[in-house]
Amino acid sequence: MRKLLVLVICCAACWTAGSALADENKAAATTDANAAALEVRAEQYLNSSEWAQALPLYKKLAEMARNDPKKLGPIEENIRVCEKNIARLAKLTPSAPPSSSPTAAPVSVPITPLSNEQRKVHPAPKDGQVLDMTIKELGNFDFDQEKGGNIPADVKRLSGHPIRLKGFMIPMDQADNITKFALVPDLFSCCFGQPPQIQHMVVANCPQGKAVGYSPDEIMVEGKLNVEEKKDDGYIISIFEVSVSSVKAAPK
Repeated sequence: MRKLLVLVICCAACWTAGSALADENKAAATTDANAAALEVRAEQYLNSSEWAQALPLYKKLAEMARNDPKKLGPIEENIRVCEKNIARLAKLTPSAPPSSSPTAAPVSVPITPLSNEQRKVHPAPKDGQVLDMTIKELGNFDFDQEKGGNIPADVKRLSGHPIRLKGFMIPMDQADNITKFALVPDLFSCCFGQPPQIQHMVVANCPQGKAVGYSPDEIMVEGKLNVEEKKDDGYIISIFEVSVSSVKAAPK
């Protein structure tokens, strides 16, 4: 009886240790994925010369990579680029000249409202229907990447339904045995400094214990769509996610 009790205690201790290790690995994977999404946002601003918006994101990334010198070096270089350009622009921006006639009435400038381009409203999906569309058709709206809160209602109601999307893979965790990747409509523009807007990027999550190999060619992804603003330290890092059920080469 005593031997049995000792065996039970040892097994329980091993299970607890294994469970804690699994939780640590899961937390580490989530952190890496969030960092990858945050880096995409930072590069969007950097490539658009929006230094002031890129700087806090790179500082957050530097904090996350403080124990990884290999990752930290390029991030710190981007921080220096941002700070240098912010300082340069501050010197070039002239200060407002003093008013020569303090009593003069302010000039009223009429403001012409921007014409909103008509977007195609997504019809309500039927039960069991697989949504088949392009990434840009899915995200066919302007999204406020700073404040958020403006996902159209017809897009939100697509959440929870199966979807089929074509696009190109950008790994978010590792180069081989990929379990999380961003699906984008075009790799060519990404390579030439025009990263996709957040509504034109879909985060694909493979099932637990499953992984896929990297493909440089266009792929077709199927799975359940989730529409939700995901944030990391206050920054919106994604609005579309797919729980992957199938990844295959896109038909030519």
